[in-house]
Amino acid sequence: MSADRRKSRSRGAPRAGKVRVRTAKGRKLSSTRWLERQLNDPYVAAAKRLGYRSRAAFKLAEIDDKFHVLRRGGRVVDLGAAPGGWIQVALARVGPSGRVVGIDVQAMEPVAGATLLEGDFFADDAPARLRKALGGKADAVLSDMAAPSTGHAGTDHLRIMALAEAALAFALEVLAPDGAFVAKVLQGGSERSLLETLRREFARVAHFKPPSSRKDSAELYVVATGFQGAAAPRGPTDRE
Repeated sequence: MSADRRKSRSRGAPRAGKVRVRTAKGRKLSSTRWLERQLNDPYVAAAKRLGYRSRAAFKLAEIDDKFHVLRRGGRVVDLGAAPGGWIQVALARVGPSGRVVGIDVQAMEPVAGATLLEGDFFADDAPARLRKALGGKADAVLSDMAAPSTGHAGTDHLRIMALAEAALAFALEVLAPDGAFVAKVLQGGSERSLLETLRREFARVAHFKPPSSRKDSAELYVVATGFQGAAAPRGPTDRE
């Protein structure tokens, strides 16, 4: 196993004494709680130590450790890529012979070896830009896209499912045979229509909450592997 792949493996972080943050003048209580959570999050500390741009890098590493969605030499698309943590993990896993393309509405600092596009995935020209950057069929389409929370569970669920469905529609156009699809959803699972499409198009479909995902977070990931196309037999579902 190469050094870069070992580095990208998810690693637990040692517990440290809890840091408490006092509410400063002019700082909202919610901001104080966020800062305290960040300072006490072992994955935040581990991300800094390993040079990852975000703690979210560990989520993709854990997904890949379990489901093997990133292949050496493969082509990968990352939708909603900013700030680039998933890009970093994908690059390490596919190696120098692979290709990683990311897109986000937010500008990102360059990541050596990756092609990063600034723009809205829902723009009319986005799919063509992504396909051109890929230079061929994708082996994995990843989506960590999420809409800003409204605080209303039903609304948030509908918004994130719309993002997952759009990501899947794109994946069905660009995936190579036996490719993989990963998308963020919310606890409660995926909508029936999304799952029906996934089961029809892929050999295996599972829900997975990475260990690095915060316990109080409702996020969950749907992982589909073994892309077979519209004529594929319905595959088993592994709910976890």
